[in-house]
Amino acid sequence: MLRWGRIWAMSTLSPLDDVHTGLGASFTDFAGWSMPLRYGSELAEHRAVREAAGLFDLSHMGEIELTGPEAGRALDYALVGNLSGVKPGRARYTMICDGEGGVLDDLVVYRIGEDHFMVVANASNASLVFTELFSRAEGFAVEVVDRSTACALIAVQGPRAQEILGAVCDADLPALPYYGCVPTVIGGHDILLARTGYTGEDGFEIYAEAPHAADVWRTVSEFDFLVPSGLACRDTLRLEAGMPLYGNELTSDMTPFDAGLGRVVKFDKSADFIGRAALERRRDEGNAAQQVLVGLVSEGRRAARHGYPVLDGDQQVGTVTSGALSPTLGHPIAMAYVPPALTTPGTELTVDIRGKAMPVSVVKLPFYKRG
Repeated sequence: MLRWGRIWAMSTLSPLDDVHTGLGASFTDFAGWSMPLRYGSELAEHRAVREAAGLFDLSHMGEIELTGPEAGRALDYALVGNLSGVKPGRARYTMICDGEGGVLDDLVVYRIGEDHFMVVANASNASLVFTELFSRAEGFAVEVVDRSTACALIAVQGPRAQEILGAVCDADLPALPYYGCVPTVIGGHDILLARTGYTGEDGFEIYAEAPHAADVWRTVSEFDFLVPSGLACRDTLRLEAGMPLYGNELTSDMTPFDAGLGRVVKFDKSADFIGRAALERRRDEGNAAQQVLVGLVSEGRRAARHGYPVLDGDQQVGTVTSGALSPTLGHPIAMAYVPPALTTPGTELTVDIRGKAMPVSVVKLPFYKRG
């Protein structure tokens, strides 16, 4: 089947593809998935999330379930975090590293039940994460199943998100903490509802069986102020919130320390884990972070982009990992890696933007925090 006006050959279609087509979405290929980039104005979509609420299809993300009496122990060995210490109904941000401490992906792990966990991986790494978890679970009493294509993920993000979800399900949302999750029903279908997100706003993520995704989307979208939102505005939202993107701020060449996320490595857990020895060496040598992730701000309208050089005088001292003109703040922002000596807020540097040195100032992340 050919679709004029969009690239889709060899791309996996979201279970909500027909919904997006009906809404006039512009599509992009993202990690092998055909996903909505925007529905109209990405600026309007961005502002809707900051001011009211946006509705996202995130079905490209990977979902891997681990069940069995030793599921927690298997995850403690496979990941850098203490997952057996997570209580049922809660979630934790963590990472999977290689033997040298390099980050293979950053993850959110939900503990759905005593012996039931769900690992959510970035779309570009979902297959790798499944393969690694399956291999690392050998010898533990646990079953590892990739449910990525069977599961749909819908997000409602923004200050009015609780109002929306409270009208369509009977979960006690005021009592649901950040990084909490609870089973409930939306549109007559069982779903897992989590208070998690990637925008810097309050919000919820809805995990549903793929065949039920369209019903859930339609049920949730019965609010005039809820705006369908694509991946383009999701990127500017997460950048304003200082949230890392794998492939930009995180790669296998970096350790969690490099990204300022050493706190997610739990050396105090009793279990050994993949990458522990290498990460302990980095910690004990006192040079755990040779480059540090910082925020950069500038004036005007020209934004630094991924890969642009950061300069101190005539010398390149770092590289921009993500950048954009901030819709919320009204000026260019970027994240970049620079040496520890250049991380003090107020430090003046420049970025080479297509041959022109543009002044930038170092600031503490995040750029934006909700009130």
